[in-house]
Amino acid sequence: MKTRITELFQIEHPIIQGGMHHVGYAELAAAVSNAGGLGIITGLTQPTPEALAREIARCREMTDKPFGVNLTFLPSFKAPPYPEYIQAIIDGGVTVVETAGRSPEQYMPAMKAAGIKVIHKCTSVRHALKAEKIGCDAVSVDGFECGGHPGEDDIPNFILLPRAAEELTIPFVASGGMADGRSLVAAMALGAEGMNMGTRFIASQDAPVHDNVKQALVAADELQTRLIMRGLRNTERVLKNAAVDEIVRIEALKGPAIEIDDIRHLVTGVQGRKVLQDGQMDAAAWSCGMVAGLIHDIPTCEVLIGRIMAQANALIRERLSGMLS
Repeated sequence: MKTRITELFQIEHPIIQGGMHHVGYAELAAAVSNAGGLGIITGLTQPTPEALAREIARCREMTDKPFGVNLTFLPSFKAPPYPEYIQAIIDGGVTVVETAGRSPEQYMPAMKAAGIKVIHKCTSVRHALKAEKIGCDAVSVDGFECGGHPGEDDIPNFILLPRAAEELTIPFVASGGMADGRSLVAAMALGAEGMNMGTRFIASQDAPVHDNVKQALVAADELQTRLIMRGLRNTERVLKNAAVDEIVRIEALKGPAIEIDDIRHLVTGVQGRKVLQDGQMDAAAWSCGMVAGLIHDIPTCEVLIGRIMAQANALIRERLSGMLS
């Protein structure tokens, strides 16, 4: 299946593994890339640029296929040393960067000079158009269904994707609610040229997270996610657990006076790592998409991607073409 996304990133299948904090390590990125998709190392999961350089080298030992690095630009008074992280990416020979969070505009010249292809994660058409304007090569359009930060517009993919197709000239992939061949075919029918999966890849044998996390995804359904930090305009979709119940209680109690310090102890990266790495399932809120309702097993990335493409091809060749006859 060839699309502008497979051509742009030189991959076999139009499937991207999104960057995920404390999940996007070399093991997962290499497994996705070896299966024909585009694996992504999460840059800021690595505590220093030197650590990122080592993780890139480790990934290179596991795959000779293209892979990328995610860089999330955080609204912080003390920003990470982004130029040094970008230099580690350049020195490591990585040619794809997935950016997220704030606009990557000030860092685009350095990345473009190094020949890096940039795909920016966007939760609205206006942000996607800005990404196109500043020179991004592609965008990931994230619908309200997605895990992590879905933005504040609450627009689901059945509306957001065709709106993006109406406005953009650069290619885009669909993110949020993507799980299988049906997702891929539907996304492409709505104008996307591939899909970005996060939560679905966590429930894979190759994801370097605790088995408790994977089993929780298999056990969950589409009703188990919650939206937190809405009052802070930093909405995050997470899987319901004791920590999330406590956050919801505090938010209801504080109302408009809520501040991040009121819930910080339940949303920090340190606490999140206790969930993802140690399997302490109630230690913190952790990002999860509504797509949990479509996760029923824990395959390898090779099996998962192969199954997605087989199902997509069968849908196009048999069901959809049959409807036209």
